[in-house]
Amino acid sequence: VQLQASGGGLVQAGDSLNLLCTASGPAFSKYGLAWFRQAPGKNRELVTSISRNGATKYHVDSVKGRFTISRDNAKNTVYLQMNSLKPEDTAVYYCAANYRLGDVGRYSQVEYWGQGTLVTVSS
Repeated sequence: VQLQASGGGLVQAGDSLNLLCTASGPAFSKYGLAWFRQAPGKNRELVTSISRNGATKYHVDSVKGRFTISRDNAKNTVYLQMNSLKPEDTAVYYCAANYRLGDVGRYSQVEYWGQGTLVTVSS
């Protein structure tokens, strides 16, 4: 599968953004999906994930209550709705997928990566 992320940009603190990641290839509904981010000088971290059936979701503590992951299998798309953005959310955001497990719990489980989209939050 090939993943194409979009939706990043420059916003002010408190604003919202909706990231999209569209997949090409069959069996999108069989993939677990996730969003990672990498800030300058930091390791790439798992932000949120959703299992293949949408029943299991994970959000890192720093984004709970502000970010929401969702998927539309009919459109081969996974979304990341980001509200109440903070300067510390500034990073390149990557979508990721796993077919074998149907879920993404950590970096090592990622089988496919998107190219990344930059989110910059000014104070």
